[in-house]
Amino acid sequence: MSTDDNTPVANDAALWTALRRLTAARIGLPRSGASLATAPLLAFQLAHAQARDAVHAELDTPRLALDLAPLGLPVLTVSSAASDRQTYLMRPDLGRTLPPESQRTIAAAAHAGPYDVVFVVSDGLSARAVQSHAAPVVSAALQILRGADWRMAPLVIVNHGRVAVGDAVAALLGATYLVMLIGERPGLSAPDSMGAYLTCKPGVLTSDADRNCVSNIRPDGIGYNEAATKLANLLNAMRKDGISGVRLKDTSDRLKIGGN
Repeated sequence: MSTDDNTPVANDAALWTALRRLTAARIGLPRSGASLATAPLLAFQLAHAQARDAVHAELDTPRLALDLAPLGLPVLTVSSAASDRQTYLMRPDLGRTLPPESQRTIAAAAHAGPYDVVFVVSDGLSARAVQSHAAPVVSAALQILRGADWRMAPLVIVNHGRVAVGDAVAALLGATYLVMLIGERPGLSAPDSMGAYLTCKPGVLTSDADRNCVSNIRPDGIGYNEAATKLANLLNAMRKDGISGVRLKDTSDRLKIGGN
């Protein structure tokens, strides 16, 4: 690409500087011969190290439980069938299931139901993400939902969990709707991104096509209040239509910009 006078756009440092203000993507990086210049190369190596650290980091479950405690709901802390972080990374199937002791802990809270919705929080592939973002998002979502007569289940933290472990939690509690907050796979510009997976009537036959996803929840992505609004809108739509996943569309952005 070039300008009308055939001056290469890549040589215009001011243009690339302006473009870099608009995105976290690595564009127009300075080079030294055939390689990157020292500064962007070191920044890339740092981002790669941060992504690797995020995958291997352990969730501080006692601290997260303390962060969630002021929200006014009981907080249950359990673990998946993956006994440690290395097992969790090597055996995704174990992260989708609950061992008997975790099942008993959750089932013991079912007597206080019935519940409409349960919020489940799990480390996923970035414990840092849920450690930082889960409590403020749940807090903002509960403020919206409590004004719409939703019966809330206890908040459940699952250590070493995958997305599908939320289905087992919801089934044990008898919750009709599930919001699964989980750390997403880290990228080179976002090692702390959290995702939310919402499901209507989750169970053993639930597939990924039955889930709605709100991704990239973090201050530099989808902010806490915006994420909470999206979650509440999706839950209200699920309650109205009795569906979730590919059959249910998120219209919150359309409403925000005044579309039809």
